[in-house]
Parts: sequence; structure tokens; C-alpha cells
Amino acid sequence: MKSPSAPIVCGVDGSASALAAVGWAAQECARHQVPLRLVHAFMLPSGDYPEIVLNGDGIRQAMEEQGRAWLEEARATARASAPETEVTTEVICSGAGALLIELSKSARQVAVGSRGLGTVTGLLVGSTAVALAAHGQSPVIVVRGTAVPHGPVVVGVDGSPTSEAALAFAFEEASLRNTSLTAVMTIADFTGGSAYTMSRLSIDWGQAEEDERRLLAQRLAGWQEKYPDVVINRIALRDRPARALMRYGAEAQLLVVGSHGHGGFAGMLLGSTGQALVHHAPCPLAIVRPPKK
Repeated sequence: MKSPSAPIVCGVDGSASALAAVGWAAQECARHQVPLRLVHAFMLPSGDYPEIVLNGDGIRQAMEEQGRAWLEEARATARASAPETEVTTEVICSGAGALLIELSKSARQVAVGSRGLGTVTGLLVGSTAVALAAHGQSPVIVVRGTAVPHGPVVVGVDGSPTSEAALAFAFEEASLRNTSLTAVMTIADFTGGSAYTMSRLSIDWGQAEEDERRLLAQRLAGWQEKYPDVVINRIALRDRPARALMRYGAEAQLLVVGSHGHGGFAGMLLGSTGQALVHHAPCPLAIVRPPKK
């Protein structure tokens, strides 16, 4: 079990996206009253470099100095966002994704920007964010889009174990932020058929939606007792999960989902809804896994 004082870790790479994540993480640390750990990872080039230009030690020193400069810029951003938050910085020779995944084992949360300096032009999200979202052990926050300052926390619910973990995280965040919680449960409109015929599955959608509303109320009942200060808006509708969550997330300050739900294949580390939201969420996205037993 992680310590209540475990830090929030944030990856720094000198990009504007990373600085946005630092500002978000610093404010989150202030809410939870925990320290912020800023880390920069660098990898030494594996190719041959003429010694006349730069030797191996020189390359390492230059990369460390650049990393420290980026971290100092990040520290200033953190102080501007949350002056009372304790901030530590560290430069580590490692792959960024591998380092943040390892640190997530003991972190309260890990935050990253959606795109780093190394992101190929045109990509919506960087490789580090994708790897961390799939493999991180703590809640992973991909800071992207625009957070609506007084908007609700929005959480996706489907009754799976990861959905319960997401609910626990979302209620705590809504309470700390003194805002409401919008819980969204969807019924997907499936289409069946072949290359020659396509037909709607015969479903009583009115009854299905009523069943979903009843199930959603059951899932939320215990959490509402634990967090009586949080006003809940229950949404049960016929839609694709990612599309519905993006719609409600457009007016939110934080969007929360489990790492995968009932529809996930065995062994899948990040479900299709989580994958879509990592790339397209309109506001900061939290991906939550249930604690390991």
C-alpha cells in the first residue's frame, strides 16, 4: 500500500505540454498536501560520434545540463501554480516511459503532457504518454485539452473493478475540488450482419436505459454516503462510451476512466475507450487501475 505522503511525479522534457502538466500537478499536490517530484529522463546516443566533435562524457554532461535547465524552468512553473508545494527535481539517464512506469509503483499519481519535444509532427499524443497510460501502476494523468475551472469531474462507469477504482478516485477529486461529479454510463448501439446484410439487434432500448439508470444508482449509492458533500449528476444514455465521455468532458475540469472495462480482452492493459481518450480527451484525463492485491 502506498504511503499517504507519496509524491505526485511529473515528467519534464522542456516542451510546453510538459510545463502544462507541471502546473496541473503542482495544484494537485496542493490539494492532496503531498510533494511534487519533477523528473527528466535522457538517453545517451547509441551511434558513433567523432571524438573531435564531442566525446561520450561531453554528450552526457551536455544532456544533463539541458535537463537541469528544463527542470528549473519547471520548478518555477510549479511555484507559480502552487507556491506552498514542496518540489524536488532529478535528472536520470533512462528512457522516459520506462522511468515513469517504474516511479508509478510508489507514486500517488504520475502526470505527463500529451506531447513532448520528440513527438512527430501530426501525432495527437506522444509515445511516453501512450506507454504510461498502458502500463502505469498509479493513476496516470495525461494533461491535455482545456480544463473548465468550475466544471465537474466526469467519470465513466460500467460496473467493472477498474470502474470502481475510477469512482473512488473521481469522488475524492470532486470532494477536494469542491465541485460536482457527473457519472456517465452508456449502452452501445450495436449493429450486426455481414457484407451482404446489416441489421439492428432487436433490443428494447427503453427498458435497457431504465436498467442502466437503476444499475448506475446502485453503483453510486455507497460512494454518495462516503462523500455526502459531492453533488452527483447521473447520466445513462445510448451512445458509445468514448463519444459520450468526450461530450461531457468538454465542460469538465477532469475526466476519469478505468484502465479497461467489461469489454476489454484478457490481457489488455488499456481498453479501447481509454485509448481513444488518451488521444482525444478535451480536458485532463485520469486513467485509474484497481490496486494490486
